[in-house]
Amino acid sequence: MVKIRPLDDRIVIKVLDAEEVSAGGIVLPDSAKEKPQRGKVTAVGEGRLLDDGKRVAPDVKKGDIVIYGRYAGSDVQVDGDDYKILRESEILAKVEG
Repeated sequence: MVKIRPLDDRIVIKVLDAEEVSAGGIVLPDSAKEKPQRGKVTAVGEGRLLDDGKRVAPDVKKGDIVIYGRYAGSDVQVDGDDYKILRESEILAKVEG
């Protein structure tokens, strides 16, 4: 098993699958599905390094479900699974509940 350890303020997110059915109940073919923008945090870096040498701990933790920008981060594939590596600032929100 390959393990990814992000550096600094980077976050590794396992991309969640796109919606299979529209809000109206129509089954969507692969070509019509939107690029997913939700994922589960699988690894978190140590945090952003400040000018004085201190680190700011990230606001997200492993296991959080987050929403990120459509074109944010870098796409990688490890063992057949899709991941995104992005900076904490590219995360738009955490999904609560």
